[in-house]
Amino acid sequence: MPVVGFVNAGSSDAPLAGAFRKGLNEAGYVEGQNVTVEYHWLEGQFDRLPALMADLVRRRMAVIATPAGNAAALAAKAATTTIPIVFGVGEDPVKLGLVASLARPGGNLTGINFFATELGAKRLALLRELVPKAVRIAVLVNPANIGSTESIREIPEAARAMGLQIQVLNASTRSEIEAAFTTLVRDRADALYVAGDVFFTSRRVQFVTLAAHHRIPASYASREAVEAGGLMGYDTDRAGMYGQVGAYTGQILKGAKPADLPVLQSTKFEFVVNLQTARALGLEVPPQLLASVDEVIE
Repeated sequence: MPVVGFVNAGSSDAPLAGAFRKGLNEAGYVEGQNVTVEYHWLEGQFDRLPALMADLVRRRMAVIATPAGNAAALAAKAATTTIPIVFGVGEDPVKLGLVASLARPGGNLTGINFFATELGAKRLALLRELVPKAVRIAVLVNPANIGSTESIREIPEAARAMGLQIQVLNASTRSEIEAAFTTLVRDRADALYVAGDVFFTSRRVQFVTLAAHHRIPASYASREAVEAGGLMGYDTDRAGMYGQVGAYTGQILKGAKPADLPVLQSTKFEFVVNLQTARALGLEVPPQLLASVDEVIE
């Protein structure tokens, strides 16, 4: 029975794992029947990636699936030129050096680009529209995750164009998230922009609790944070993206070569707003903004 190594640098997430399995199922593979999936959730410990990838290569996984961002995909590429790799990355995989081109990847990698970098400016604009009085924006990134730092690359220029002031803060542990909130409250930030990061998603309850306590409007890169009580989120349809990684993994198990599977690009994006949180913050969602929301959480 073939074994697939599934690597996510965040915390265990049943819905996303389920979406990956659904993609596998659509390709004719059922976990436990004709394929085994080893799930590796790294809890934000990005420094474990090289050793983990080396171990998966040593044990000759049939496919390595890295649906959760740049760091895991780059670590997998550095570890093997032969085992097929299916990635989900937040920016152009050609620029990252993962593939030769989108149409003809070449080599042993293919996957999907979910546009984390390109979505940053749009999410900032939505935050400004929802919190029109906000001028000083704290931007929180995880320096341990190259994908998190890259995802805000366009934010400074976008902020200047909107007349916003930004302050970039770093956090890669639970205590550093606490410290970041202490800093942004001290510096009188009007709102918080949380960069996309699998560790941050796993700490969403901490973020939501701190934001509510300090009455800070916050924007997230995951719907899960909004479901937990965050104000707003704007991101790729992550479940669909994980499903596609699963489907490509299944196709490769059936004999397809990564070099022949074109890199896909996400086409569905989700704007989610928590109205209860907006009311608690004294914010009124403008009708024109509400009309563009994909899902309202009451």
